[in-house]
Amino acid sequence: MIRWVLTIFIALVVFSSLLPWLEKLGIGRLPGDVRFTLFGRKVFLPFASTVLMSMLVVLIARLLR
Repeated sequence: MIRWVLTIFIALVVFSSLLPWLEKLGIGRLPGDVRFTLFGRKVFLPFASTVLMSMLVVLIARLLR
């Protein structure tokens, strides 16, 4: 289970760093993505986009196998 938590954490970090480029494609504004302000800081939790990107990576990995 710890491996899945680590994988999701790394995916969130990578996704957050690529967010400006991906927003031009429409990813990052899906219905399951959460944005809010907490103590003056903007917080973004891309749940739906992370699931979508994970599914794409799995599909590409299976096709390459």
